[in-house]
Parts: sequence; structure tokens; C-alpha cells
Amino acid sequence: MSPLSPDAVCDAVKIGIVSISDRASTGVYEDKGLPALKDWLSRALKNPMALEPRLIPDEADRISATLIELVDAGCSLVLTTGGTGPAPRDVTPEATLAVAHKEMPGFGEQMRQIGLRFVPTAILSRQVAVVRDRSLIINLPGQPKAIQETLEGLKGPNGEAIVSGIFAAVPYCVDLIGGPYLETDDAVCKAFRPKNAVRPAR
Repeated sequence: MSPLSPDAVCDAVKIGIVSISDRASTGVYEDKGLPALKDWLSRALKNPMALEPRLIPDEADRISATLIELVDAGCSLVLTTGGTGPAPRDVTPEATLAVAHKEMPGFGEQMRQIGLRFVPTAILSRQVAVVRDRSLIINLPGQPKAIQETLEGLKGPNGEAIVSGIFAAVPYCVDLIGGPYLETDDAVCKAFRPKNAVRPAR
């Protein structure tokens, strides 16, 4: 949870974080996805957070069931990591689309644009984002460094934004689907909202 100033009153938010990996889920190696997501969210969001972590194998039915479970439990945002490449066991996008009420293709497009700044193989990534009920579900890359770059974007030596991270659009999207008002730490990720959607300072 991010530290709050004494007079700050932020909406509480429940967030699902899901790491999808056959080997990590069976203990072959240590999962790094959940710690990376916890660390980034704790720095980026000012809201009081309840995190719902899950570590599961690359099985489509299990992934879909986990996403439904987290949405039904009241998670306004669900972030997954892993399983978005072209390998036979990479089924996260299919499992995510299977539970979608609306697809949000702009998120996947921007994630690949960010990745292409680093490696040409970013075009092999198949991340998607969807809305289910009043929850936003986003597939993220599998590596901690790529998770941070995707969420936060790229900054120049003076801190200026070179490429916008996808999280800048997340709070307003959550607004529009009826979720809590997410407040970010501008030093990590400045959320964008139209002026008429900005909550007055309290």
C-alpha cells in the first residue's frame, strides 16, 4: 500500500494479480511475476489496496475460472503475467477473451509498441485487455523489467515521457466501467483523465 498524506481520502480498491506459469506454479523455479506486480502497484497507486494473488499453470480453463473468480470477488482490476507468446502452452489471451464482455484492443497495441523499443520479437506478444462486468483485465508480459516498462512507459534522462505506459489510461477506463477512482503517484505514472472527469482535490 502506498503511503497516504493525513488528509488524503482515496477510494479503496481490490486488485487481482495472476502469474501464469507451468514451472513456477509447480515449484520448479521461483515466481517473479507476482512480486513485480505487487512492487509496482504499491509504488504507483495512492489508493488503499487489497491484492488477490494467484499462481496458476498454463491451462486455459484454469485461467478463465481464476479470472471469473477474481471479478466476482470484486476486483476492479485484474493483471495477469505470462503465457502470451506463440508457444503451444501460451493460452492466456484465449482464456482471457473467453470471459470477456468487451475487448479493449488499444492496450495490446500500445504494449507491443513499447516492447518494440527494446526487441523486434515484441511483435510475437499477444497480450489482450478486456472488460468483464465492472472489471478491467489486462495481460502483461512475463518478465519483471518488461512489466514495469509496459505499465510505466519510457522516460528520457530528464524524466520526460518518451512512450506512454498503458497504466496512464487505466484509471479513466476503470471510471468508465463503474469502478473506484484510482489515484496515481505522478512520479511513477501520471494518470490521464479529461478535465471533466478529474475529481476535485480534497
